[in-house]
Amino acid sequence: MRRLTTILATTAMAVAAGVGATAPAQAAPANKPQVLSGWTQTSADSYNAWYSARQNQGSWSAYGFDWSTDYCSGSPDNPFGFPFQTSCARHDFGYRNYKAAGAFPANKSRLDSALYEDLKRVCARYGAVTRATCNSTAWTYYQAVKVLG
Repeated sequence: MRRLTTILATTAMAVAAGVGATAPAQAAPANKPQVLSGWTQTSADSYNAWYSARQNQGSWSAYGFDWSTDYCSGSPDNPFGFPFQTSCARHDFGYRNYKAAGAFPANKSRLDSALYEDLKRVCARYGAVTRATCNSTAWTYYQAVKVLG
């Protein structure tokens, strides 16, 4: 039984490490760029890891992340009822933290692409006609941040 417990614990740690830093391992500021990168990729796993951390920000306080957000800035947070607010919050997280790290220009394109992928995942929840409207709105938001962000 003890061996099974050890195997399960080792497997769980390996899985957690593979999804982009889902839990702090003795939160060390030296790992901040790696954690930031893991939370700002275009994948759903990256979004989910960031969302989980956002729900438990205190566990990540040693990293000094800026979690502030104005959501979708001057645009509606939930245009036509589409819940874009959390996707915009992750986009703000990337912008604010990469700017603070002095690494924004090299990461802007990926951050904007991550927003677009997040918005499309929101839209995927809808039926074909509504999804088309949602995707069109997502495209508009993406184009705006590419040019104005």
